[in-house]
Amino acid sequence: MNLQLNRNLALETAAEIGPAAAIATDARAELAAQFIPAGSRVLDLGADNALERSLPPGCSYQGRDRVTCDGGQVCNIVGGDFPTQAAAKTDIVVMLGVLEHIADVENLFTHLRFCKQDVILSYRATDFVSGAERAALGLANALSFYDLALLFDRYGFRIECTAPLDYGQVLMRLTPTERLKPIAACSVAVISDSNFGSFGGRLGSQMINALMPGEADVHHLYFGALHEAREKYDLVVLGLGNSLFQPLIGDDVLDIVGRAKSSIGIFGTQHRELMPRPSIERLVERLDTWFARYEDDVLMYGRGRSNVSHLGDWLIDQFPMQTSTLDTPLQIHDEVRVDHALDRAIQVIQCHKNVFSAHPHALLCALTAAENVAYAEQPSAKTPGIVSGEFRSMLIDIFGRSYPEKQFFMVDRDAVRRYKARVHRNVAKVAERIDSILRNVAVAAA
Repeated sequence: MNLQLNRNLALETAAEIGPAAAIATDARAELAAQFIPAGSRVLDLGADNALERSLPPGCSYQGRDRVTCDGGQVCNIVGGDFPTQAAAKTDIVVMLGVLEHIADVENLFTHLRFCKQDVILSYRATDFVSGAERAALGLANALSFYDLALLFDRYGFRIECTAPLDYGQVLMRLTPTERLKPIAACSVAVISDSNFGSFGGRLGSQMINALMPGEADVHHLYFGALHEAREKYDLVVLGLGNSLFQPLIGDDVLDIVGRAKSSIGIFGTQHRELMPRPSIERLVERLDTWFARYEDDVLMYGRGRSNVSHLGDWLIDQFPMQTSTLDTPLQIHDEVRVDHALDRAIQVIQCHKNVFSAHPHALLCALTAAENVAYAEQPSAKTPGIVSGEFRSMLIDIFGRSYPEKQFFMVDRDAVRRYKARVHRNVAKVAERIDSILRNVAVAAA
């Protein structure tokens, strides 16, 4: 960190009480106020109350002249006193121009450590102010930045942020290390198709990103670019809640799954007549957990396996229950392309009372608002006589039965609500599983 301070400026002395000293003190207080969240309870152990004028909205303030020590007397901070009770009822302890005048800094930080509050302080380190300058200022100790770092660490504090001040001072905010959970970097690969411009692809990407911890390095891989995979991962996630089909499930996918310490699948299947059973079974065996999109998937490929769980179509979590208002029928024949606002696309679909869709995710969205819906199955591009089967699987999951293709049927909203609530609980289990896997990785690394 490079701190540039103007060493040619006149140094503030303890005796200075004129306008220049007041301006310097106010500037320091104004900067310190930038480190304080609104609504904080502030205990100021400084010699004046300049900070009070600069605090953000909602803050309560106690100056040193307004608090007493445990014996009832006014606290002499320089002499070793400390307002323990007042500090315990505060959020931030501020010490501007105080630490340099404390002879027994160990005693002071013993008290601060047991308070377990954030501390904002300024200090003139020997790196900038030393020798005769310190004597002229009447400073009681001489600590370098290295000495300060050791002191803070010894008493359980870390430096959260810093800012330079004139007159050789640096402002610092300290945070008790007990508040900080250990953060270990983790790498996650998410394998999916590259159709991120589609309705389902965009929503699935949002879902998986929301489940990842903040420290996760997420590497999105597409089936057409699996050669870009890294040598190893902590976790591989196969799928974004979509349905896989041949030839997507190949040896290259199995190879990447094998590079990870753990792996989970979040997908369904489609065009099942064209999918060799050994391929999907071999993949499921490699996964720690397969969160299957449809019950059909579980019955066909996961029966008797302890690592298979019925998730449901988790994208329904993105669609709130609504009441449609437009009588004009909505027909969705082509893939819903979403290049801008997803929420706008959802609103448009949910406005219509009668919706026909040739795409499962658009129909899933419509089910949360429409009165009547109809669908058309998607035939295989290579074998037109074989359809995807996704609509039938979805309808059985939600309503317990399927409906004839291309014929409108009335939506049972209670059934949709029950399904939505069940999937929401299952999504929470996915989040718990991901968190458990990556937490174990962090523990192993430690």
